[in-house]
Amino acid sequence: MTGIREIVVATGNPHKVAEIRAILSELGFVFAQDRAPMQANTDAPQLLLRTLEEVGGPFAEPDETGRTFQANARIKAIAYAKATGHTVLADDSGLEVQALHGEPGVDSAVWAGAEGTRAERDARNNAKLQQRMRGIAADQRAARFICCMCLADASGRVLVETQGTFEGRIAESPQGENGFGYDPWLWIDDAGCSSAQLPAHIKNARSHRSHATRKMAVALRAIA
Repeated sequence: MTGIREIVVATGNPHKVAEIRAILSELGFVFAQDRAPMQANTDAPQLLLRTLEEVGGPFAEPDETGRTFQANARIKAIAYAKATGHTVLADDSGLEVQALHGEPGVDSAVWAGAEGTRAERDARNNAKLQQRMRGIAADQRAARFICCMCLADASGRVLVETQGTFEGRIAESPQGENGFGYDPWLWIDDAGCSSAQLPAHIKNARSHRSHATRKMAVALRAIA
């Protein structure tokens, strides 16, 4: 490959940026602000990842009118690509609970209201989840995180779409302080802990965002 290609990670959620960055860094990608020497692996693409702030943000947030994670990831990727003039990687993710017929789903971030800070919304969402899950039997608490990613070029043309899931069940009470959002509530049976209790390197190896990002990395190598 000649030169260095730039991709903007289009999210205002710093936790998502950190997770995507960590996963791609393991695979040989590097963020623009690092400008570290590329890994010895000659297969590692020389790719710079930027945040929205690094390319002139903040930008107006597009209306997420889709009713699937894939649709909203596509909406965000196309909108931010056109706004920034860069190739953009966007994701949409959330929690689906079987006993709640898939809720909160695409409304995960604003399930209990859109007002307030991210931390305040998370607290309300988790309180609502706790209330809605009262009395639900242990064998009916299956749940999963879903992450859909979309890569669009500067003209808004969709290049790649990927998806990942992280299967578990809703715990009886929140456990752990790592992660964000609903992480304390998703219990992972084979790990014997919640998503919020997983060490970062373990979570980044098996989470929904990890699976979607790793699939995206394969596609990036193919088209870079």
